[in-house]
Amino acid sequence: MGILAHGVRAESVAMRAGGLALLGVAAFAAHAAELPPEIGRVLTGHAIPATDVSIVVQGVDDSKPLLSHLADQARSPASVMKTVTTWSALEYLGPAYTWRTEVYFLGQFDGEKLDGDLGIKGYGDPQLVVEEVWKLLRALRRMGLKEITGDLVLDDSYFAIDEPEPGAFDGQPYRTYNVVPNALMMNFKAVQFQFMPDPARGRVNVSTDPVLANLQIDNNLALVDGPCGGYNAGISFDHADGDSLEHVVLGGKFSRRCNIYTLGRTVLQHDTFAYGMFTSLWKEVGGSFAGKLRKAPIPADATPALVWRSKPLGEIVRSINKNSNNVMTRQLLYTLGAEGAGAPGTRENGVTVVRDLLKTRGLDASSLMLQNGAGLSRDERASMQFLADLLRAAYASPYAPEFIASLSLGGLDGTTRGRFDSSEPSQVMHLKTGRLDHVSAVAGYVHASNEKTYVVAVVMNSPDAHRGPGQELEEAVLRYTLAQSKPRAGAGPVVTSTTPSGPVSVLPPDPTSETPSDPAPATPSGPVSAPLSVPVSAPPSAPVSAPLP
Repeated sequence: MGILAHGVRAESVAMRAGGLALLGVAAFAAHAAELPPEIGRVLTGHAIPATDVSIVVQGVDDSKPLLSHLADQARSPASVMKTVTTWSALEYLGPAYTWRTEVYFLGQFDGEKLDGDLGIKGYGDPQLVVEEVWKLLRALRRMGLKEITGDLVLDDSYFAIDEPEPGAFDGQPYRTYNVVPNALMMNFKAVQFQFMPDPARGRVNVSTDPVLANLQIDNNLALVDGPCGGYNAGISFDHADGDSLEHVVLGGKFSRRCNIYTLGRTVLQHDTFAYGMFTSLWKEVGGSFAGKLRKAPIPADATPALVWRSKPLGEIVRSINKNSNNVMTRQLLYTLGAEGAGAPGTRENGVTVVRDLLKTRGLDASSLMLQNGAGLSRDERASMQFLADLLRAAYASPYAPEFIASLSLGGLDGTTRGRFDSSEPSQVMHLKTGRLDHVSAVAGYVHASNEKTYVVAVVMNSPDAHRGPGQELEEAVLRYTLAQSKPRAGAGPVVTSTTPSGPVSVLPPDPTSETPSDPAPATPSGPVSAPLSVPVSAPPSAPVSAPLP
């Protein structure tokens, strides 16, 4: 079953809110009973039809799954789709691949003054953040450049962007996760606004990072008494000009009891953002520039004065998967398009490269519907068996260390940080999570009690799946996998369910395996299962500076 639009199955949602008829309860219980009891309890407790979920648990070296439920049904995996794009990129480009950003002196340079324009051409660096731009400009200063008499010429022609408007996905055009790709994207076209109460002056102070010379901010915030709370701490954010995004209007009421509050939003357009950041940072490093912005292709016969290299892809995919960065993933898909079919890179060509790569690796991608590669879509689809097969192929790849290290360490960092109870020091999980309205998913690797590594792929496409039931299901499946012990002799074959009405495939019960005792059934509004326990085998890593959705 695909993602459910608002209003679809409203009758079912209403039944959950008001209580289920006995017949409905029996039907849900019958479907859930086909699953291992610790997993079925979650569905029964939340009145989730078993037909709304797909599950695969399979040993990395096994030809058949340990557990398989509706494994071939294409569903929305949300951000778990990033595993497809990032692994394909590692396989196609290699973990040492880097993006270049070229700087050109389009005029006479006497060792200190450039009598002409400064040109910058981007090649899709997905992480050209403030720190990297600052280091690039410092490199120019070390070359002696101080004064630029001409304009700033920006060339973003390496990508040909074919994307819907930023707000088309969810009506939130100023959210940082909705930024569309660009070959010369700087800092994700995002600004962190910082708000701090100033009781002495009776106002709210606002600062930004980065500072953009061409961004106008109207601060109409009122400092008030009362508790600190409410949506965005009472701050309203808008743009006076929806096209240029160069004039931010801040309003609302901010309590003097609030601590420092930060809010990430997108501003300006890609070219004006790059111009504003360059202007501010160039002044900060001691340079002189009073020119204007021009967009134009750099002459084909020009030689770059400086070529700046990004971090290698092996590091980039860590930022993408651990923190589920949508913007970087979409940049990566355009890069694949440019490398595979030549410039300019397009989304369509990137999708073609991924599909061709999957085919050469022997993967059946018939269930795959790839749009932007990030899962930030109501149309992207994949079956859990396909994702499990991809994870198994990745595990056997020469680049397995880079790919596995890019996934969130269960409970320790990335999108699963703090999610699990960390009381058992014996197992390790590397996971990629996914979440949209009515969608919850997880996929990755689990090292179980029997010292065997499994791939796990779980998804729920059901009303309100994102409000807790989906995560409970995922943790029940992860717990089931962690608890696997060595199989007893004579264990029977696996039977796979391929239709919603068919049986669930599980190995015969293992009498040596410890499983939690059955608790009393929980109400749909409360948690059904106990928190998952995972090890604390390493300290949490430092958070990546990329803005999160």
